[in-house]
Amino acid sequence: MLTQTRPQDSSSSAHDRVYRRLRTRIMHGEIEPGQALTLRGIGKEYEVSMTPAREAVRRLVAEGALFLSSSGRVSTPELSSERIEELAALRALIEVELASRALPRAHMALIDRLQTINGTVAEAVESRDAVGYIRSNLEFHRTLYLRAQAPAMLAMAETVWLQLGPTMRALYGKLRKKEPPHFHRLIIAALKAGDEPGLRLAVRSDVTQGLKMLAR
Repeated sequence: MLTQTRPQDSSSSAHDRVYRRLRTRIMHGEIEPGQALTLRGIGKEYEVSMTPAREAVRRLVAEGALFLSSSGRVSTPELSSERIEELAALRALIEVELASRALPRAHMALIDRLQTINGTVAEAVESRDAVGYIRSNLEFHRTLYLRAQAPAMLAMAETVWLQLGPTMRALYGKLRKKEPPHFHRLIIAALKAGDEPGLRLAVRSDVTQGLKMLAR
C-alpha cells in the first residue's frame, strides 16, 4: 500500500507566501518602526528555511518596506520628516487621481460598501485597535480606487502604503484618535453628489493631514 505524503513547498512558492504575509503585516502597521528582523526569526515564524526567508526580505527591501544596513541588519524603516513629507505628497498625487477616475463608476453599491467599511473603522477607533484601524482605513481607500480601473496607479499607491505602514502605526498612537476620519464622510458625500472638486479635496486632506503633523 502506497502512502501519500504532503508535498513540501517549493522554494519559490514558500518565499512568495512569506513575502505576501510579511508585506501585509508591514503595510498594516503590525511591526513598529525600526524593529529588527532576522532571517532565522522569519524562517521560524513562517516555518520555512533560510532561502525563502532571505528572498522575501530581498523583495521587501527593494520595495522600501524593509531597510538593510551596511552591517546586514534588517529592520522596518524609521522615516525622516523629509521622507514622510515626500510620501505624503505622493499619496496626494496618486490617490486624488485614482479617486477622480473612480467617480464616474461610483454607484450606490460602492457607496454603501464604503459606509460599511467606515463603520469598521469606527469600531477599531473605539476599541483602540491600531492595526485594525490601519487595515480598515486602507480597505476603504482600496475599495474606492479599484473602481478607477487603473491597476498600475493602484500598485504605486500600495507601495507607498507599504513604506508608510510602521510610520502609520506610530502616527495612530500620536493622534490618539477618538472618532473615525472626518474626511471619509466628506469623501462619501462627494461621491453621492458627483462632486469631483469636493472629492479631490477630501481625499487630499484625508491622506496628508495626519502625516504632515507627524513630519513637523
